[in-house]
Amino acid sequence: MTQARQEVTVKIGGVTRTLPSARAGGMGRVPLVEFIGDSEFTKAVAEEMVVMIPPGTEVLLTVVTNALPLAHELSHLSGLPYECVRKKRRPYMQDPIIQDAPSMTLGVAETFWLDSPHAARLNGKKVAIVQDVISSGGTAQTLARIVERSGGTVSGYLAAFRQGESALSLPFKYLEKLPARI
Repeated sequence: MTQARQEVTVKIGGVTRTLPSARAGGMGRVPLVEFIGDSEFTKAVAEEMVVMIPPGTEVLLTVVTNALPLAHELSHLSGLPYECVRKKRRPYMQDPIIQDAPSMTLGVAETFWLDSPHAARLNGKKVAIVQDVISSGGTAQTLARIVERSGGTVSGYLAAFRQGESALSLPFKYLEKLPARI
């Protein structure tokens, strides 16, 4: 990984991307990872991450938005189904699991929603949580709570990148560490 002014360059599986920076709450500027619209990068990252899926995992779980293409590609490569937690209630949802997320790294508290039919698909299953970037661990902790409330158990935590040092002691597997700020 090389660091230039306001950018970070990463190389994963032969694919190089220069990540721009963005302001993140009180953290200053942080590298911005974008999987949406970049299928080449998403595929390269997923090909490296698929071996990190814990043995016995039966379902992958992610949250909308940026990690969704990554979870989709991991599902395709591994043959495992995936579910996606939403950040907004959809009109069709009936009896969803609703979980407040702590203040996130970007300075935005959120509420996560998982419709009951999707939650039922986690019941009794070993679930790996998939994220694009792990920073504080707040999102992962919230997703783990949703898995538990759905009757599943967390088999592991996967992220493409880790940024900074998490205050939580979750056993994350990740490909590469990004600087906490640039």
